[in-house]
Amino acid sequence: MFGISYRMLGTVADAEDSIQETWLRWNKIDQSLIADPRGYLVRAVTRTSIDQLRRAKARREQYIGSWLPEPLLTGPDVADGAVRDESVSMAIMVMLESTSPLERAVFVLREVFGFSYPEVAQAVGRSDAAVRQLGHRAKINLQQRRSRFQPGPRESRRATERFLAACLGGDLSELMEVLAPEVTLWVDAHGTSEGAREPIHGATAIGEYLASIAPRYPDGIQFRYAEFNGEP
Repeated sequence: MFGISYRMLGTVADAEDSIQETWLRWNKIDQSLIADPRGYLVRAVTRTSIDQLRRAKARREQYIGSWLPEPLLTGPDVADGAVRDESVSMAIMVMLESTSPLERAVFVLREVFGFSYPEVAQAVGRSDAAVRQLGHRAKINLQQRRSRFQPGPRESRRATERFLAACLGGDLSELMEVLAPEVTLWVDAHGTSEGAREPIHGATAIGEYLASIAPRYPDGIQFRYAEFNGEP
């Protein structure tokens, strides 16, 4: 259930709240009357997550700066395979923010977890035809935003190492070599005014911004590599 709720809500705390609410409902009913416990729980956590996401979207309209999904620790030490595949990558999580709550639920259940259209329709309380249309819109939306190039783990780590070295050194020329010309930077400063409030577009503007904040890093700062959302 965590795999569903995290992909729906984008934060660990919200996902855990959704699961807790689902279990509370489960414990209040006569479970012997439920013919399909798994189906019941999937429907419950999906609908709870949809309701939470609608409330969250309203709150995020007042959020200062860009809101980004919470990174999730993944890797070989994570036991739950439901949070280790490509569908939990930060790129996918960010792209899912562009879909409606219902589109997101249909995409997660159908494309990530492989539920049938009738099962998805029951989970979200819509007709089979409506679910197919919602899923189609979600896929088109994500396909339009998906990057054509998907680097492997080694390429991702090398790029990360080079990027961090350039950031820490405040080397504008090195940053310009690392950044793609059409790159965009979103800064999530946890709703404070400390970071850039609007997305920054273009390698030159981003390089200048990153170089300008390099002096804020404390001396002797160290980084430890870990895998979050399937990437270093």
